Amino acid sequence: MDNGPGAPENGRGPTPAIPPPVPSLPPSSSVAGPTLLPVRRVPLSRPLRWLRLGWRDFTRTPWPSLLHGLLVAAGGLAILAVSRGHWSLAIGACSGFVLVGPILATGLYELSRLQARGARPTLADAINAWRRGTRPLVWLGLWLGVAGTLWVAVSAGLFALFVTTPITGPESFLRYATSTQGDFLFLLWLVLGGLGAALVFAATAVSPPLLLGRVIDLRSALLTSIRAVGENPVAMAVWALIIMVATALSMATLMAGFVIAIPVLGHATWHAYRDLVDASSLPLRH
Repeated sequence: MDNGPGAPENGRGPTPAIPPPVPSLPPSSSVAGPTLLPVRRVPLSRPLRWLRLGWRDFTRTPWPSLLHGLLVAAGGLAILAVSRGHWSLAIGACSGFVLVGPILATGLYELSRLQARGARPTLADAINAWRRGTRPLVWLGLWLGVAGTLWVAVSAGLFALFVTTPITGPESFLRYATSTQGDFLFLLWLVLGGLGAALVFAATAVSPPLLLGRVIDLRSALLTSIRAVGENPVAMAVWALIIMVATALSMATLMAGFVIAIPVLGHATWHAYRDLVDASSLPLRH
């Protein structure tokens, strides 16, 4: 089961002290509304701890974790192959593909959850997490898929409407983006992409592992995630920057970096959820 605040993560001792949770609203104020879970404030350095714990979980379950990374890397390469010759579409498709990353790590959350209980999870446990996929988690996956598709359409539309110079590869894209002709379009593309990515990040920072481990509706999980980010703007900005750098480096290595980045970040996200959200009042999801 999910351990409560301050409970052992691996049966070997207590976790470091965590600031008290930000109280939720009284039950009477949320009748017929979303479940408002308490969230905790964490220090600026906490994302580094999440990374350490993510790496630890990765080394304890290397093969199931690596499989997740390999599948994501293969998906990225498949997108590049399909959109080969249409680089304006490929650039939007790759960035849109990243938006569904939180749901692709579902099996990794389960591996970390079971490790915290002292178990030795296997690939079968990760697969079982996908099989028992709850209705809210499925809806979240569909929502992320729609968001990614819309971004691909917007990105392709911007290039179709405003770009007259042929984009034949990453080099020509960067050359166009940094030229006087394309600087406005590139800025607009970055602003729109940044706003979309920020919204998705806030809504999914902790909601997927919360939906996997506890009985809660999708709306409540999304609001809890947004509230956790809002209560920890600096720490979560650091966490978002870490994810962005890892993603950029992974793409720069022709997706090979995802083989390691996805498992570590996926496991780390589960620890972020445990640190940020007090879900002990909710029943466990079996």
